[in-house]
Amino acid sequence: MSVKASGGSSSANPQLYQTVPVSAISQAEQQDRFLGKTELNQLVTYFQSGQKRLAIAQIITANSDLIVSRAANKIFTGGSPMAYLEKPPVEAPREMAMAGATQTVQPGAVTYVESGGGGGGIFGGLRDLFTSSTGPIPPGFRPINISRYGPSNMQKSLRDMSWFLRYVTYAIVAGDPSIIVVNTRGLKQVLERACSIDATIVALQTMRAASREYFREDAEAQTIVTEYFDILLTELKAPTPGNKLRQRSSDDLQGLELPQSYFNAALTRQKFVMKPGLSESEKGEIVRAAYRQLFERDITKAYSQSVSYLESQVRNGDISMKEFVRRLCKSPLYRKQFFEPFINSRALELAFRHILGRGPSSREEVQNYFSIVSDGGLPALVDALVDSQEYADYFGEETVPYLRGLGQEAQECRNWGMQQDLFNYSAPFRKIPQFITTFAKYNQPLPDQHVYGSGNDPLEIQFGAIFPKETRDPSKSPAPFSKDTKRILIHRGPGINNQNSNPAARPELPGSLGAKVFRLNNELPGSSNGASVKFGESSTQAVIRAAYRQVFGRDVYDGQRLKVAENKLENGDITLREFIKALAKSEVFLKTYWTPFYVVKAIEYIHRRLLGRPTYGRQEMNPYFDLASKKGFYALVDAMIDSQEYTEAFGEDTVPYERYLTPAGMQLRMARPGSIREDIGQRVDKKVTPRFVELGQVSNNRTEPELKFRVNQGVSTQRQQTKIFKLLTTTDKVALQNAIRAAYRQIFERDLDPYIIQAEFTSLESKLGNEEITVKEFIEGLGCSDLYIKEFYAPYPNTKVIELGTKHFLGRAPLTQKEIQKYNQILATEGIRGFIGAMVNSMEYLQLFGEDTVPYRRFPTLPAANFPNTERLYNKLTKQDQELVVPSFEPVVKVGG
Repeated sequence: MSVKASGGSSSANPQLYQTVPVSAISQAEQQDRFLGKTELNQLVTYFQSGQKRLAIAQIITANSDLIVSRAANKIFTGGSPMAYLEKPPVEAPREMAMAGATQTVQPGAVTYVESGGGGGGIFGGLRDLFTSSTGPIPPGFRPINISRYGPSNMQKSLRDMSWFLRYVTYAIVAGDPSIIVVNTRGLKQVLERACSIDATIVALQTMRAASREYFREDAEAQTIVTEYFDILLTELKAPTPGNKLRQRSSDDLQGLELPQSYFNAALTRQKFVMKPGLSESEKGEIVRAAYRQLFERDITKAYSQSVSYLESQVRNGDISMKEFVRRLCKSPLYRKQFFEPFINSRALELAFRHILGRGPSSREEVQNYFSIVSDGGLPALVDALVDSQEYADYFGEETVPYLRGLGQEAQECRNWGMQQDLFNYSAPFRKIPQFITTFAKYNQPLPDQHVYGSGNDPLEIQFGAIFPKETRDPSKSPAPFSKDTKRILIHRGPGINNQNSNPAARPELPGSLGAKVFRLNNELPGSSNGASVKFGESSTQAVIRAAYRQVFGRDVYDGQRLKVAENKLENGDITLREFIKALAKSEVFLKTYWTPFYVVKAIEYIHRRLLGRPTYGRQEMNPYFDLASKKGFYALVDAMIDSQEYTEAFGEDTVPYERYLTPAGMQLRMARPGSIREDIGQRVDKKVTPRFVELGQVSNNRTEPELKFRVNQGVSTQRQQTKIFKLLTTTDKVALQNAIRAAYRQIFERDLDPYIIQAEFTSLESKLGNEEITVKEFIEGLGCSDLYIKEFYAPYPNTKVIELGTKHFLGRAPLTQKEIQKYNQILATEGIRGFIGAMVNSMEYLQLFGEDTVPYRRFPTLPAANFPNTERLYNKLTKQDQELVVPSFEPVVKVGG
């Protein structure tokens, strides 16, 4: 069973509809520039027409009922559509009535509502009926009879026509038709199922003609109204576009679809494509778009940086945009900003954002590319992403990569939150990897908890709903137990009567092994009809008190007792089962176990009180939850008390008792061994001597020779190197040659004969003999030589180079992972020569070897944990194998090569 984890959902604001100012500003913002002259002129024109656009929208809004009614009369017959508007029609103004506003209602005949501004009164309506002045009527149009269509459908149709008119006014004010395009395609799917597209087209044509009539004297206003109505009709007549399918590299990953309307709304975001024949300024814009995508800023403006030789190549067509992206991501500038400051997991996420325009999709994808970046570094990761089929499908050879977020393609639920954070936050502010930590939660082991996960209740029963916080304990995350999972419950009674092994034993009492049972005997001595329900006052009161304790979990206050129900029970008017039901439906029980809790927790409490056990699992909880949501609390109580299990377990005369409990509840009730003294009943803390103290104590007397033998078992000075080469003066030529040969053996792990090195180190040897350099500088020169780079740097990964460097120049293995990380940073940024210089000029080197001592083996030094690593490094030659000796890790053996 796989455990699902939350996608870390972040709040996402809905996409706003486009307006002229928003479109102009967003395009300039996308290109990180000021508004151009064309865009400023567009804004000026829009704002100059603002008063007219508002006036048009105001006039259409004021006459919306008449416009919708005239359109409805065109497509409906058999009554007055005005009666089905969302709000009652407002009485027409006095001047409108004087102009001839009429309303004719004739059952079975076409009804028109015209205004003086609407054009022509009843004669104009009759003219529209027999002519096509409003536009061509679709061949499939047939008038719809109101009586057959139904009141509910009529209200929905008039509501939809009002929406269409409203969208037109929105678009007129916004100066952009995007709101019409998006919403029309959404309503079109509804109209195709519930109504008729042909009838809707006729209604919209009528609404267009009616709206134009209000602007007879203003040709510009008529043009604006006609323009947006035409867009509305065009979108409605166009075939319904299919959903956009997310392109993936594998068939099993297909299936994420995005509605076409959302995709079209995002098309305003410009995509940059390097095409032949573009001007130099256009090519510059494309290059800067690539900088913004890959470096998250325009580096030419922000830092006056650029990769000029690559720019010239892509501008001249020598390389494609794909190769330009590849080489930019491999450049030192990208490496310094987005690879070196981060660990591999975060660098991988940033590379996905920059090159593919998305975040990692799954844990398996992260593992795949993590192995690539671990083996080959940044160049291998860049090549894998740029050469992928996904990059070719979306961007091809000449398109600059772009962010594929909301509106561009369907988004996955499991990485929704991380994806939004990756898009919305700059890399320097988010250095912690987000995807790998969330994906790691998918493989959590199933915790030992209730079917709905562990909660915050310090009880033996861990109840349902989880309200996760950022500081939550991962061990208490909810696990998705299925309905087939059954909870483990312990039977309070003989094991043979367990409900799993012997369901027929429900009526059997637990006896001395379980809870105390209270029964109300139904018969008096000598009575055969069972009319009486008591032997005496005391026995009945004991049963009543036990019922209160079981149902409420405590003795209730005198004012909370149900005296009427008690009297009925004593008089035999109701059974004990009905008395339990009355207690469970009381206001006290309601306020105690139902009102303060969420539904799952309340059901768990009530089930335990009335049926004497916790629920078995989700399969049992689901019907209760459904019943509580549909019929409420009282139906839930009836279902439990009237159930077959209650009848078999308790019948009519037994107070419910605890039949099962959880393992946690059993553990809480059991006395721990040694915690309670049986004689006085008080807790005592038993003193226990730690095991390591016992093992460290001397059990017998030791002699003086034995003590000396044990002392000598430690590391002695005889195990250190017996000969240290220290060059105090260069006048002694023998000592000089010995020091030089010792340096060769230490740095290159062997003697170097003159015929091997020829004249490579002649200059260094002469400078050392003439006292121009010290032994320390001679050692540094050997480490920076071409021979050392060839032998100990080029064939190995950085970790192996660091191990060999500390062995040769510091006489030991690396101490900790922190030291490896420090030297790895130096090696990655400054190269092998900077790495060697950092070790030779370190305080450790100066204190141990100074200026005139050749480095030597120092394995017995602290820390003791590093002793085995240094021992292994010095007891084998470098080229024996490819093994890496890394502290606190298992050895990694490179297979092959």
